[in-house]
Amino acid sequence: MMISKAIHQAISKTTASKVAYALRQFSSTLPTSSSFDKVGIIGLGLMGHGIAQTAATAAAQSNLHSSIIAYESDESFLTRGKDRIQSSIDKLVSKGKFSNEDAEAIMGKIEFTTDRVALSDADFIVEAIIENMDLKKTLYSELGKECKPSTIFASNTSSLSITEMALASSRPQNFVGVHFFNPVQIMKLVEVIRTDHTDPEVFDKTMAWVGQIGKVGVTCRDTPGFIVNRLLVPNLMQAILMLERGDATTKDIDISMQLGAGHPMGPLHLADYVGLDTCLYIMQGWVKDFPGEGAFVVPKILEEKVAKGELGRKSGKGFYVWDGEKRGDPAV
Repeated sequence: MMISKAIHQAISKTTASKVAYALRQFSSTLPTSSSFDKVGIIGLGLMGHGIAQTAATAAAQSNLHSSIIAYESDESFLTRGKDRIQSSIDKLVSKGKFSNEDAEAIMGKIEFTTDRVALSDADFIVEAIIENMDLKKTLYSELGKECKPSTIFASNTSSLSITEMALASSRPQNFVGVHFFNPVQIMKLVEVIRTDHTDPEVFDKTMAWVGQIGKVGVTCRDTPGFIVNRLLVPNLMQAILMLERGDATTKDIDISMQLGAGHPMGPLHLADYVGLDTCLYIMQGWVKDFPGEGAFVVPKILEEKVAKGELGRKSGKGFYVWDGEKRGDPAV
């Protein structure tokens, strides 16, 4: 999501070398076979188009899949998603990363459709629709009836319960979470989430697939926020609470975490970059669903800023004043 993009853009060369070393260490532990011939992607928005492109690239380069079925229910959304993939690939061609033949091969692996019947015989389906549990549960209930019994379902949700969706599908043993990070084409990490119902073989196949498309999978139980957001979002809330209490200024909180903890950017800067409305939505959901978890708290100043339309970078003002992508001084 946007959290991971902000971290990526701020990462140093030294940190990048450490990440490369970690990738080599992880690669030796990955399972060796996924056996997914036909892969479906539902939703071609910010995350879905990147997942489709990444899977298609692996399919074209190593014949990993016979086809990628890219599905949107609306023709305009389908066209927009296709254009985003084409634009991304064209940029890679212009930079010399791909040849024109490579680009054609990648796009040729993707079947764009508004007909959900095309997904019925897919071996593995990744869902990347809007973060709305009711919509997801309805979708999985329908897919559970429409797809062949062996189809594995995988949700790209960043914060919703995998277990709840798995039970709605009527095949919880064939259900996992695969949380990619934005931008998918660049970010290496994928959190692979298992529930108490997930078949171990299904989980192993999913981990293998993540490695085969060039990503690094980390395993996690179905816990709120999984690994990254479970650690990161409460940290952002604590920084906001410090500001709310008057313990320290916006600038000093961020500088302290940069210079004292080695973070690429401070927590208030990052909250602005992610979007204060996004931060609020995630934490409000966790507070509602897990009222006994002390780490989940919503600062009043966050609610007030969102109510005033001060959403951070996207609105031009949050904890800082913004000019497009350029961060200015702390907001008054």
